[in-house]
Amino acid sequence: MGRGKIEIRRIENATNRQVTYSKRRNGIFKKAQELSVLCDAKVSLIMFSTTGKFHEYISPSVSQRMGEDLHGLRIHELHGLEQEMAESLTNIRDRKVKNLEERHGTLLMGFEPKCEDPHYGLVDNDDGIGGYDYGVALGNGVSDIYAYRSQHNHHPHLDHHGGGFGSHDLRLA
Repeated sequence: MGRGKIEIRRIENATNRQVTYSKRRNGIFKKAQELSVLCDAKVSLIMFSTTGKFHEYISPSVSQRMGEDLHGLRIHELHGLEQEMAESLTNIRDRKVKNLEERHGTLLMGFEPKCEDPHYGLVDNDDGIGGYDYGVALGNGVSDIYAYRSQHNHHPHLDHHGGGFGSHDLRLA
């Protein structure tokens, strides 16, 4: 005989709510463990009760990667785990390098058109300390090269003192 369906809504009685939470939490953890064993899946669950109590389930293969449960492994299993970690680290580094190269290329593509625009000029603020080359970023990620765009206003009522560009005509690009 099957169970009747219940309406999914908040349980008003605090005691009943806590009992239901505990039973369902244990049921979910049991299902996670079964899924891990039957399907060789890597499962991780984190739950917090309304009182802030922390409960977790981590499948054994995941907990080994976190440095837990290593005491029961044989030496060849430890070597295999170490090899997997080294390969994962290499993959992560490769992805980061690729991401940085893409970002660098995007920045260069945005910088090159400004260099070709006759309204832009480069000002190098390198004072000779440290010997930075053009385009090298400082330690905080800020470049020591600034692009300025000159705004020449042809307003008839403004005197440009001979039509030149003054400091008021420069705008930070």
